[in-house]
Amino acid sequence: GGGDDLPKVEVAFKVRKSAGLSWQVRPNQRSVVVTPGAGTQVSYRARNLVPLPTSGTSVFNVTPLKAGKYFSKIQCFCFDEQTLAASEEVDMDLVFFVDPAMFDDPDTRDVRQITLNYTFYPAD
Repeated sequence: GGGDDLPKVEVAFKVRKSAGLSWQVRPNQRSVVVTPGAGTQVSYRARNLVPLPTSGTSVFNVTPLKAGKYFSKIQCFCFDEQTLAASEEVDMDLVFFVDPAMFDDPDTRDVRQITLNYTFYPAD
């Protein structure tokens, strides 16, 4: 019993950026292997490439799509607009977990890799 017999899941991180946003953004780790049900913290590095404050916002999707409902964010930079000061560089945190119920669902019980895709846009 317990979570010990559940398979591990690799979560990979991808970033895209709209042309209008003068930031450089990258995940600080390409992927992590997580235990379902355990909170995991990762971070993204953002750098403002211009000498004035700019604000950005992000949307995300999870692939495979069917696994999305089992991917839960506890804390995320994506919940709020982010403002970077002139030429500022920051780490933005994400804390998430993969719901162990994913392995009770016939559609998703074979999923071993989830990719989290963030797209960053300029905030209005």
